[in-house]
Amino acid sequence: MDQYETLTGTGHSRRRFLRNLTSMSVLAALYGYSGLRPALGWPQSGNHDAERLVEGDTDVFHLVIDRTPMEIDGKPANPITINGTIPGPAIRMREGRNVRIRVQNNLDEWTSIHWHGILLPFQMDGVPGVGFEGIPPNDTFEYNYPLKQSGTYWYHSHSGLQEQLGHYGPLIVEPAEPEPFDYDRDYAVVLSDWTFEDPHEVFRNLKVSEGHYNYQKRTVEDLLEDIQTKGWAQTMRERQMWGEMRMSSRDLLDVTGSTYTYLVNGRSPSENWTGLFQPGEKVRLRVINASAMTFFDVRIPGLKMTVVQADGQNIEPVPIDEFRIGVAEIYDVIVEPTDDQAYTLFAESMDRSGFAAGTLATSVGMTAEIPELRPMPSRGMEAMGMDMDDMDMGGMNMSGDSMAMDDKSKAKSGKMDMSMNDKSKGMNSKPTMDDQGSTSGGMAMGADDSSHAGMNMAASDPNKQVPWPLADRNISHGPDDHGPGAAMVARSPGNRMDDPGIGLKSTPDHKVLVYNDLKALAPWPDPREPEREIELHLTGNMERYMWSFDGEKFTEVDGPIQFHHGERLRLILVNDTMMDHPIHLHGMWMEMENQHGDLRPRKHTISVKPGEMISARITADAPGDWAFHCHLLYHMEAGMFRVVSVA
Repeated sequence: MDQYETLTGTGHSRRRFLRNLTSMSVLAALYGYSGLRPALGWPQSGNHDAERLVEGDTDVFHLVIDRTPMEIDGKPANPITINGTIPGPAIRMREGRNVRIRVQNNLDEWTSIHWHGILLPFQMDGVPGVGFEGIPPNDTFEYNYPLKQSGTYWYHSHSGLQEQLGHYGPLIVEPAEPEPFDYDRDYAVVLSDWTFEDPHEVFRNLKVSEGHYNYQKRTVEDLLEDIQTKGWAQTMRERQMWGEMRMSSRDLLDVTGSTYTYLVNGRSPSENWTGLFQPGEKVRLRVINASAMTFFDVRIPGLKMTVVQADGQNIEPVPIDEFRIGVAEIYDVIVEPTDDQAYTLFAESMDRSGFAAGTLATSVGMTAEIPELRPMPSRGMEAMGMDMDDMDMGGMNMSGDSMAMDDKSKAKSGKMDMSMNDKSKGMNSKPTMDDQGSTSGGMAMGADDSSHAGMNMAASDPNKQVPWPLADRNISHGPDDHGPGAAMVARSPGNRMDDPGIGLKSTPDHKVLVYNDLKALAPWPDPREPEREIELHLTGNMERYMWSFDGEKFTEVDGPIQFHHGERLRLILVNDTMMDHPIHLHGMWMEMENQHGDLRPRKHTISVKPGEMISARITADAPGDWAFHCHLLYHMEAGMFRVVSVA
């Protein structure tokens, strides 16, 4: 048996599959498949697919949730495991079939499993308190639902902070029809962050000490460098404004590599997860960000990647060198290594405090050079989500990422747009804008923004510009700027879908994926224009570690966000904070309104940059109650969570 027949570092290759086509066809008939893909696997647990039993038109899985002592990065740990491993097994399903998943809870606490991105009845969605009670200790719950889609997804706990402890795994739904791309080998690449601290202690530290895990704050040397490059006056203005906001320009991630060990498929860089290939093969990497708090920048030095799916949905292929993946996002990429050598799969945390890494190679034990961490970027003052033309900043050269000021700083500027609307408008319907946009207002552009003052390119004619749906929109702020839960307010948030994000920049020699690159292969089935709009502000107070929508934590709101069953609506998200937020809607797709007109990409999670305003169309076709939240685990725990009721 040669190295490609082992299960220590690879899924089954397509070539070996073809050599065994006759025997495999028996299994294909058994499972009702018209075709089979290579199996998934990773070294520490061999063939890591969950066992599947077949009962007529239903596939049956059995999952056991428990604590399992093991080593992580060479140190003793006691993570929550699923069927004894971290991540849990890859659950491979089939579009058009039914699934029944028996989940046995061996923990001494309640648990749950949410099937992230899967369209199903709300009672099966797995969110305690929203559709079901949860799974009690030493009890079993059975999930049953039909599969109406295909693609790469994942599953995880929605109970407390269990996700931080290893309670997650990949979920693959094979398509009923052939995919519009081909590949020879198939790997799930599950990125995550692990801490040896108790997650509740991590949360306590965040609550009592702003910047507790930020060990990369600015120094005297940085101050002197700023004075040299920007001048004394501008440097002092910037420092004063940051001080008044009780923040650091290097507050990029709340929890950092100071406590986190970053993992690929449960393995640290020193443990070196390895995926095998033969030169000339097309290798599909299903990259899932299953971390609790970490945005990763992913690249494979020496290899181009072609993005073929975003959040499980096929898109027009995009050749890239690097992509940023927010928490809970998924990108499927295809690489084509032609040489007999090793390549490093490098996932660098957004704040450059650490990295996850694995290897693609032609044999086990091969390694490639691991890149050095790039310098930590700093947020600049122009990214404050304000109309800079209305501000008298004494000649300051604003540059960096988007954020906003607190009331003291806003008052000092004297020239900012202080217009506000009734706070309740953020949660109620608004009249639909026409094609030209409805109201007036400023728009701030990101440092690398190329959206031409809100103009986007029509999908039918790449040389024709059409208005961005939110161009010149007058955003809503309450009389108190959303209350104590909102220490910052973006006055003129803008379109930043051409901005790769802080610390990243596309060049002719290094293409970084941006949201404007995502283009669906065909228009989505519901062509209706939105009947109404719902505007929500992402709000926070870093010093008090309060995170919310419209300044109100989940425990403070009166009731759910109301969607009317069958309606077509536009959801508008305005990020009033200086943090990136991955926003996840359960049960329905968000069709992101980017530059591609009717070819809007569908996503289940949209990352919203500081000072950004973004919109998505939604068809409210899923009756019931659904979770809607920031997927940064500690932000959700701190209150950035709502319930959407479709009735």
